[in-house]
Amino acid sequence: MGDFELSKKLDHVAFIMDGNGRWAKARGLARYFGHREACLRLREIFDTCLEFHIPFASYFAFSTENWNRPEDEIDHLMDYLEEFFRRDLPYIKDRGGRILISGDLGRIREKTRKVCMEAVEMTKGNRVHTMNICLNYGGRDEIVRAAKAFAEEVKEGSKETSDLTERLFARYLYNPDVPDIDLLIRTSGEERISNFMLYRLAYSELVFTKTMWPDFRRDAFIECLREFDSRHRRYGGLKDE
Repeated sequence: MGDFELSKKLDHVAFIMDGNGRWAKARGLARYFGHREACLRLREIFDTCLEFHIPFASYFAFSTENWNRPEDEIDHLMDYLEEFFRRDLPYIKDRGGRILISGDLGRIREKTRKVCMEAVEMTKGNRVHTMNICLNYGGRDEIVRAAKAFAEEVKEGSKETSDLTERLFARYLYNPDVPDIDLLIRTSGEERISNFMLYRLAYSELVFTKTMWPDFRRDAFIECLREFDSRHRRYGGLKDE
């Protein structure tokens, strides 16, 4: 950890893992090689989260809009996700890591879906650190699904519209025990949130780094943590937290 320790409470860090295709193209490789390298970074980021006692991390692995990409690129991305679980899940599990999946897996190919669900089941008892993999995920889609779920309960008579609060609505999101995001990191120099975890981003600190995700290692992550630690988090008030 060196001479740096977090002074601010950081329960949930989220990553938009951008720049994989550009990283590969700059090296004369097919885009999908960037996704393979991207999956190799997850274990190091997991270890760094453990080092700094960060209990939750979310990763934007595949969005509802990514189906517009070439089919072979999508297939390779799913291959590498399966490879990640086969290679690194025992390591993650042994260190108290838990896997969650956020998103609609109905469109994900069967074998990838099976590997994901097995990872969730195998690690469900762990609580040291949670890796929330967002797969076929969209922030607006999640909010619409949550609204429909609440509306259905109103229709059935188990809820009244007057019952709805921000806290209650959050219970209808994917994996409701995942807390609001304290820090969102987007790699590769892009400065957008791209429809990612919109409800949980309400008071997040946003850090944009020019580092491509395949090059985003422990030192780059720590630089983002330093930036987060320097921020004054007021939550709409006048004083720091």
